[in-house]
Amino acid sequence: MTTASYRNVTFDEIEIGKPVTISRPVTHTEVEAMALVSGDVDPYHVEAGALEHDEGPVSAQAVGAEAILSGLLNRRMPGPGTRILSQDLHFRGKIRTGDTVTATVTPREKRAAGNVVVFECRVAQSGIDLITGTVTVEAPTRRIAYDEVATPELILRHNDAITKLLKRCEGLDPVSCAIVHPCDRDSLLGALEAAKRKLIVPVLVGPEAKIRAVAAAEKVDLAPYRIVSTEHSHAAAEQAVAMARAGEVEALMKGSLHTDELMGAVVPSATGLRTARRISHVFILDVPAYPRPLMVTDAAINIFPDLECKADIVQNAIDLAQILGIEQPKVAILSAVETINPKIQSTLDAAALCKMADRGQITGGLLDGPLAFDNAISEEAAKTKKIVSLVAGKADILLVPDLEAGNMVAKQLQYLAGADSAGIVLGTRVPIVLTSRADNVRTRLASAAVMALVAHAKRAKLAPRQ
Repeated sequence: MTTASYRNVTFDEIEIGKPVTISRPVTHTEVEAMALVSGDVDPYHVEAGALEHDEGPVSAQAVGAEAILSGLLNRRMPGPGTRILSQDLHFRGKIRTGDTVTATVTPREKRAAGNVVVFECRVAQSGIDLITGTVTVEAPTRRIAYDEVATPELILRHNDAITKLLKRCEGLDPVSCAIVHPCDRDSLLGALEAAKRKLIVPVLVGPEAKIRAVAAAEKVDLAPYRIVSTEHSHAAAEQAVAMARAGEVEALMKGSLHTDELMGAVVPSATGLRTARRISHVFILDVPAYPRPLMVTDAAINIFPDLECKADIVQNAIDLAQILGIEQPKVAILSAVETINPKIQSTLDAAALCKMADRGQITGGLLDGPLAFDNAISEEAAKTKKIVSLVAGKADILLVPDLEAGNMVAKQLQYLAGADSAGIVLGTRVPIVLTSRADNVRTRLASAAVMALVAHAKRAKLAPRQ
């Protein structure tokens, strides 16, 4: 994620004949994106980092032109508020990874009706024209300045699991969900965005004055939503849990309180939301380089789980995977090595868990372990080490040795590999979303989608059979 400041040029400020120029190198990610969108997926072109003009209806060059020129038009001239109406562009030559290209847009015609501006456009490399032609836009009429606008890096994904999660929720009834102490911008707006997407019907539980103050600051109308007022965050957690026990809500979502506060109300046997199953957390990750969704458990609740606890953690994850449409999920039980070593407890636990699955104590999944991380997610690594396994290299679920290892794995995949994520707490009477202050909108929506799917699965299980 990068940041930048943009200020637009209004229709009245645009000067005919005054060009704006930018120069920058073409990245390999852009080459791949151009190839995928255009259909020019010749391996030589992509691997060599070159895109040549072709005669197809949409060429890689055309896609590149749209990326380079639309960026210049939408960010610099005219800038924020611009709407591209049409383009007439001609392409020639070749773009290679690392080439520095220069893009220039020059206003040639202004039409007061509709605030239309026609720009002459040119993209060149080493003085040789690659793209020439015109783009017609509707220019903004008022001044807009975006300071420190966050611009996500382009990441090409093999799977796009988060989009598929959201699609699975289309057509489902929204789930009633208590939003616990939504007393800051992100926790309130995230919940309301999930409501707009018809994932949840939010019930806002917390100090009403604080909730309304946040809504007023963000110019949000809370009239459509129920507010259950409490004195403070601890009371909000207790009230939300009580509502879940009474069947008033089908799920909980953490707001701006500490996770320990919420889970402190969840875990008591007499008043909380515990079941016979151990409570655990699952991350659902969309890793760009991995061809399927990857679940990591437990990276948030159980610090040093023993064998009995790990059996419940695995079963929770398998049940979730099946709800998400994976009929027989493959579970890789992680350790530092792929052989059993009496000095490494995680290898002994892995062996026992696999035998428990053989004996029907864990059901619904295919387990193997111990497996080192590389063997769990790379078929090539497993083949090199001569590991014969139906799970190695194709894992759907990674069972980690302890919370520290799991948290590191999940966070590394998010922040170094660009993984999108969702998270859910299972083993409770209702599903619980533990949001983080660092979660972006997409993560919050994805977690709400998983929560909704789990809640609907519980509905189906409890519904009387016809």
